[in-house]
Amino acid sequence: MAVDVVMYSTAVCPYCQRAEALLKARGVGQVRKIRIDLEPARRDEMIEKTGRRTVPQIFIGDTHVGGFDDLAALDRDGKLTPLLAA
Repeated sequence: MAVDVVMYSTAVCPYCQRAEALLKARGVGQVRKIRIDLEPARRDEMIEKTGRRTVPQIFIGDTHVGGFDDLAALDRDGKLTPLLAA
């Protein structure tokens, strides 16, 4: 799958790890991680783009998916795979 997947994350976030595992299980080869714990200025960027303060914040292409719960809900509803294939 060639779609660009970007995830704002931190090193110790279990939901970030679960999100990455789910994405890889759905065929995503690479998740580009923006580590807000290593680059604190990127946190402000994340908040501005998403309106949310928690990680993970996941983008599939230009679509803001949300956090892990949002990603899992998309998967349960059968909407994640088509989004990844777009």
